[in-house]
Amino acid sequence: MRLSRYFLPILKENPREAEIVSHRLMLRAGMLRQQGAGSFSWLPLGKRVLDKVCKVIREEQNRAGALEILMPTIQSADLWRESGRYDDYGKEMLRITDRHERDMLYGPTNEEMVTDIFRSYVKSYKDLPLNLYHIQWKFRDEVRPRFGVMRSREFLMKDAYSFDLDFEGAKAAYNRMFVSYLRTFTRLGLKAIPMRADTGPIGGDLSHEFIILADTGESQVYCNREFLELPVPGADTDFSDDHGIAGIVKDWTTPYAATDEMHDEAVWESVPEGDRLAARGIEVGHIFHFGTKYSKPMNAKVTGPDGKDHFVSMGSYGIGPSRLVAAIIEASHDENGIIWPEAVAPFDVAIINMKAGDPECDRVCAELEAAYEAAGHEVLLDDTDQRPGAKFATTDLIGIPTQVIVGPRGIAEGQVEVKRRATGERENKPIAELLAQSGAKA
Repeated sequence: MRLSRYFLPILKENPREAEIVSHRLMLRAGMLRQQGAGSFSWLPLGKRVLDKVCKVIREEQNRAGALEILMPTIQSADLWRESGRYDDYGKEMLRITDRHERDMLYGPTNEEMVTDIFRSYVKSYKDLPLNLYHIQWKFRDEVRPRFGVMRSREFLMKDAYSFDLDFEGAKAAYNRMFVSYLRTFTRLGLKAIPMRADTGPIGGDLSHEFIILADTGESQVYCNREFLELPVPGADTDFSDDHGIAGIVKDWTTPYAATDEMHDEAVWESVPEGDRLAARGIEVGHIFHFGTKYSKPMNAKVTGPDGKDHFVSMGSYGIGPSRLVAAIIEASHDENGIIWPEAVAPFDVAIINMKAGDPECDRVCAELEAAYEAAGHEVLLDDTDQRPGAKFATTDLIGIPTQVIVGPRGIAEGQVEVKRRATGERENKPIAELLAQSGAKA
């Protein structure tokens, strides 16, 4: 992709309305356009990152056995009345009426709709377990949306819903999602710590928030430093092995970890002082078992092996991809801009033409672009006529992991400069070597 043909509306100054780092950098880097309170358009650079986040989420949901569907954004109020939530949800729900005077709503979540889908088709325990997920836009009419996409009114959500015959099956489904989340956040370049969350009237202990540590985090968290060294399950994880998956969950829930709301000072005091880590954190995922809360009022049941009807035991599992983009920035940036983990970077390589229009610079840039792309890397070539300082500032701001700097002096010596955004490390590389490696990143 040539920058001269790309839509990248960079802002030189920090927007006054942006209160936190991620909001400032997303606006400055041309990722977003704010359309209203808590409402944003995702511009080309931001959309590329959002799509990559969703790709990782999809791959790990699929790996864990969840099946992707797509449910509407507009839902019938009748389903919510059936579950008993329509009048209880509050003003965050955007209620609307269609031309036939039917009560509708813009979905803030999808428990009712997915339960309706389930009860329409699944009648026997032989069709269980089942986990259905989708990645869809949600709307919650926040009284005070703030912090950009970190707390917006319209947001993208991956929400999954599991259906099982009984609690034991539901617990196994919960554990699979727990491990799937560990893998997802690690692949996104984040160290997420599962912390026990309040289950409300449901009771029990099957509810966890996944928290990343960040100085700009919204809440205070407390955890054992042991979490920083715990091994994350690999790509060869067998999600059909319930016992093995349960063992992983046990390892990741034994050390102390709690948000401020769930913090137990007495238990915290029992953690060795050198192992205590008190910090700020950002929630990036939440998993929750709610049993028959929806299956009973909505009559979602299956015939069990005993020949009797059983209301299915359910759970829900959420990750906000749009919020996650901001969380990644909060955890990975410096004074010059964003530092993207490679898995979600909008481009893998930025080639900076220091003298656009110079025949040799143009030739070498084009050859490097072709070589990197042939090797499967996504390239942004800065072929604009901006001054070098502006080019460097833009490339650092948008956070592309590898920068290849091409100038007349280097070409005369048969070299280009390669910079790693994350470390700032610079190295001169022979042009022939980069081309011979077919675009392999330095």
